[in-house]
Amino acid sequence: MDSQFDNSKQVLVLAVEDGADNLELMIQVLEIIGFPLVTATDGRTAIAMAQQHQPDLILLDMVLPDMTGVEVAQRLKQDSRTAKIPIVAVTAMVAEEEKGQYLSAGCIDFVAKPYDIEFLETVIKRYVS
Repeated sequence: MDSQFDNSKQVLVLAVEDGADNLELMIQVLEIIGFPLVTATDGRTAIAMAQQHQPDLILLDMVLPDMTGVEVAQRLKQDSRTAKIPIVAVTAMVAEEEKGQYLSAGCIDFVAKPYDIEFLETVIKRYVS
């Protein structure tokens, strides 16, 4: 991975993932890139963390224990405090129908699980630079 990314503007990423292994991988990728992050493992916490921390990017798992990622994205986009934060769907479900639902809910892109680490890094950098 290219850790030479110019991070002169401090960037904060919210990683939302209920799977421990996937969350740990996201944390490692963000640490290598040099981006600070906050994490959440369910939808309600994700919404609260987004409102509180105002991250520059949200990486949002689409299958969470308390609500779907689509519901989380819709709520974030309806809230004036979080509406402008870019959301990238992170999911194993990438059929065309699901992709359309993610985009309709307010996600700007998606990363398929299991994800390629370099692709994840590229997507993160695309939306925070």
